[in-house]
Amino acid sequence: MADRLAQVSSHLNFPRGLFDGQTAIITGAGQGIGAEAARLFANEGAKVVVADIDAQKASAVAKSINDAAPGRALAVAGDVMNAAYIDDLVKKAAEFGGGKIHILVNNAGFTWDGVIHKITDKQWDTMLAVHNTAPFKLVRAAAPYFRVKDKEPRVIIQISSTSGIHGNAGQANYALAKAGVVGLTKTIAKEWGPQFGVRANTVAFGYITTRLTAAKEAGGTITTPDGTKVALGIPGRPNPKDVNPEQAYADIPLRRPGSPEEAARSIIAVASPWFSYVNGETISVTGGRNI
Repeated sequence: MADRLAQVSSHLNFPRGLFDGQTAIITGAGQGIGAEAARLFANEGAKVVVADIDAQKASAVAKSINDAAPGRALAVAGDVMNAAYIDDLVKKAAEFGGGKIHILVNNAGFTWDGVIHKITDKQWDTMLAVHNTAPFKLVRAAAPYFRVKDKEPRVIIQISSTSGIHGNAGQANYALAKAGVVGLTKTIAKEWGPQFGVRANTVAFGYITTRLTAAKEAGGTITTPDGTKVALGIPGRPNPKDVNPEQAYADIPLRRPGSPEEAARSIIAVASPWFSYVNGETISVTGGRNI
């Protein structure tokens, strides 16, 4: 009994961080939830690959991490919808990690809203490309580093949304794509869990204060690979400082939206050893909304 307790205790002791000796790729890590997740992973001992379409933002996040912990972050900029970039990202991550990759967070994405009868083929195809095809191709490219039997933890986390669980008016393309993420996650868990012990889970966010949930009038945009500028945000959304929480967030039991850091903490939790027996699940992070 004493030997067993000592063994358990050794597994729960993380003096150098929860992810000491592990390498993580986080896409869309140049800002928002992804950037906060990169910092938190690094703070818990991981070597972090900051992947983002914006080279300047990716480099800034990596620098902020390396200033505090030298050599712990690498920026690899590029478009996840570009197959060549996916291969380059995996190659550089493996080199950075000494030949190993342990954690993959498919976080990159954006919204391109429209009501069903007005959504264009381009809007539709782009949402599926960035939220479904890109994560699939990244998982497939990283397969040699996850389908291994070295007894080290391997975790894949897909970022979804409550739009993918409940649907959302004006977001048929985004809702479908985010629902598809759940199916991909469960399939990874069933295919790679039995032989290789890979855990795959989905984190579905509700109202988190990011550029995707800010007021559309604030002017947030993203430019697609072909040069199309897409406006981000929600039309008519008031400034959070100007609202009565009891009224504006009446459908959220905590009466407020979540912060990017709070969202990132949930990613860290799901990736951590504390969730070692959680696999194939969709974890909603909503402040209690939709319960």
